[in-house]
Amino acid sequence: QVHMVESGGGLVQAGDSLRLSCAASGPSFGTYSVGWFRQAPGKEREFVGTLNPRTSTTYYADSVKGRFTISGDNAKSTVYLQMNSLQPEDTAVYYCAATTYSVSYDPSHYVYWGQGTQVTVSS
Repeated sequence: QVHMVESGGGLVQAGDSLRLSCAASGPSFGTYSVGWFRQAPGKEREFVGTLNPRTSTTYYADSVKGRFTISGDNAKSTVYLQMNSLQPEDTAVYYCAATTYSVSYDPSHYVYWGQGTQVTVSS
């Protein structure tokens, strides 16, 4: 069992930056890759990016590439989502999740999910 908790959301203005954290606990967390997803009201859950902590490989959705960066601290079992140049269309609840896949964009491949953290970007 892996327990995941997101933090760091909030209300910011367009152009601002925000860093989300995803703290994970569980005896086998090191075997999972971690993904970030987001869901805006009335929309489907959307892939944002993923990190394979064993290889430090990252992949991003085109909509955030160049603005968002995922990194991890294995010693703290924490994964971060650094978000720069935020825009109103980035407003959503952001979730981190764990998968046994090395890389996956598909939320159905993710087994453990956090409760989400709200990010609101005002124009």
